[in-house]
Parts: sequence; C-alpha cells; structure tokens
Amino acid sequence: MSTPDRDLLWRRCALLGRILLPMVDQEPWRQSRRHDNLRAWGIGITEGERLIEVFTALAARAAVEDASLSAAELDTLSLQAVADAATGKADIELLAGLPDNFAEPRDEEAAAFFRLYAYQGGQAARHLFQLSREVRRALLVVTDRSWPTPPTYSTLLQQAAVAGIHHEP
Repeated sequence: MSTPDRDLLWRRCALLGRILLPMVDQEPWRQSRRHDNLRAWGIGITEGERLIEVFTALAARAAVEDASLSAAELDTLSLQAVADAATGKADIELLAGLPDNFAEPRDEEAAAFFRLYAYQGGQAARHLFQLSREVRRALLVVTDRSWPTPPTYSTLLQQAAVAGIHHEP
C-alpha cells in the first residue's frame, strides 16, 4: 500500500476511534461505567479514552489488513471484524498498523501511550488487555443496536451523522 493510501487509511481508522465512544455514550450510564472501570484499573480517564480511541483505530487497521481491503474499501469493513481484532491481535501486531507520521497530535499522543503500555509489560500489559475488552464491548454495543444489516464502518458514520456526532478530532 502506498504512503498516501496508508495515510488515508490511518485517518479513516482514527475517525472510527474518535466517534466510537460518543456513539456508545448516547446512553449516558455507559460513560459513567467506563469511567468507573478506568479509575478501578488505575488509568486516568483522559488517557484511557485516548487509548481506547487509538486501540479502536489499530484494531480497524488490523481488520482491514486481514480482509485485504484498500483505504477506499474501508466503508465495507464489518464492525464485528474490528471487535474481533481488538481482542484477537497481540499488542505488538497492532503496533504494526501505526503510521510513520500523524496528522493529528492527539493520535500521536495516544499512539505513544499505546507503545509505552505495549513495551512496558507487567501492569501496563494488563491495562492493554482491559482496554482491549473495553474496545470490544463498545463496538458490540453499537453493533447490537437495531441495524437493518450487519453494521459496517460506513453505517456507523451514517448513524453518527444522524446523532449529530462530529467527525472532527
């Protein structure tokens, strides 16, 4: 995949990461539960939510690779495949999907947190395991909502637009 395609793919995967939690948080109690979980795990809320964003983007990137999709075909990516990648891929495998350069500083910061957690091992590795479960749970929440067909990247973006969730970083 050429660099422009890789960059476009990362930006689109990062967009999924940014809209996932606002979509889940349409039921406000879910945000409170997530915040309680993060505190119980010893992860700061802001750091944890950024990690969830980048974890989602990395899982989407891995699912794209597994499905041999191009950046242009990302709209067809199944959210179930992303959920499966979130818990089915090793942290190091997910790191392979990081771009060399980031257009958004928030993505770069979250990627640095993810790298740090992945390479530290111990409690940090446990945190990534817990966050992988949180990403999967969030993706399953949005896939379990009433959809006419199995939800894809494109249908989630459409639902976010209907819900008034902005796609900007």
